[in-house]
Amino acid sequence: MVDALNARSITQPFPVQEMVVRDALAGRDLLVQSPTGSGKTLAFGIPMVDLLDPEGQGPRALVLAPTRELAGQIVVELEALATARRLKITAVYGGVGFGPQIAAVRRADILVATPGRLEDLIGRGAVSLDRIQLLVLDEADRMLDMGFRPAVDRIVDQTPSDRQTLFFSATLAGAAGKVAASYTREARAHTHAEPERKEANIEHRFLSVDSQGAKLEHLVTHLSGADAGRSLVFVRTKRGADRLVKRLRSRSVNAVAMHGDKSQSQRERALARFERGEVMTLVATDVAARGIDIPDVAHVINYDAPEDRESYVHRVGRTGRAGRTGTGISFVLAEQAEEMRRITTSLGLTDGPSRPERVAATAGTSSASRRRRNRRRRSRAAA
Repeated sequence: MVDALNARSITQPFPVQEMVVRDALAGRDLLVQSPTGSGKTLAFGIPMVDLLDPEGQGPRALVLAPTRELAGQIVVELEALATARRLKITAVYGGVGFGPQIAAVRRADILVATPGRLEDLIGRGAVSLDRIQLLVLDEADRMLDMGFRPAVDRIVDQTPSDRQTLFFSATLAGAAGKVAASYTREARAHTHAEPERKEANIEHRFLSVDSQGAKLEHLVTHLSGADAGRSLVFVRTKRGADRLVKRLRSRSVNAVAMHGDKSQSQRERALARFERGEVMTLVATDVAARGIDIPDVAHVINYDAPEDRESYVHRVGRTGRAGRTGTGISFVLAEQAEEMRRITTSLGLTDGPSRPERVAATAGTSSASRRRRNRRRRSRAAA
């Protein structure tokens, strides 16, 4: 296993790994508050592959993840470690056929799954959880936000009561804390509080815009610039993602969308093209982008404002990874300014501009918008 880590140039543990690995190897249940991109996958992966006996049969470790993308990335992260210990790891999630997954599950020692697909496989009699020794809930707060609590409860109830449980979440407050307490026994809590502060290698910019039209024109200007680099653009809705991609393409900006209505193969293809640099702009919803770990994203752009502080942290945290620098750009309409100030103040972004930078609409955009509004008024009056 050490050789597998060295092959990836991993020689020093991240803080969350230092906190977690020793207690996990000792068999303790753990509650871990830690953000994405902090090294938490290896924090549970290292003790997992160390504790499992390669001679066992059937899945003995289960990792529950909220999205297909995160499940796939966990397997990629841990596959070399598992192979070094002669363990098989596989992921199961929706959007692909059952046949290959059923065959893979029967050979797996470590099973990484989204709750919905795992319940489907259990219902088909394709997998049993009665040999699970170690249960990991990764990004548990996001699973709760997505409405997976009932499914997770049913899955956990099918695992042995003497299992070891590791609960990872961006927050341990509120509902997440109560759920964690119901799944664990005498758990030790660890907090890795990176989300509470501004990352020194990320520049935060806030651009005040007068209208949706001005926002689009400024986005096009940025993405068409020589220094745009690989840019991840966040929107709130699936329909909004498709609409924005269509508008960008009409302005000669090559972009792809990734959201929950895309098939698994479409999502994987879009992400692969973005990673390879074939497409430099990926437009995504929050849930679809959960778990994306691409080291060289130059810009994260909040085209639609984040819903809350946690959403801002998750989005902007997609840049400035692995020691690189990055920039988070947020477009702010007048009605969003106060909420954005609350978010940035809570994150300690006091060294940023006290008021957003102003971006005026171009004359063409403004006049076009006025013409459209006037046509709508005339239509309503005629009716």
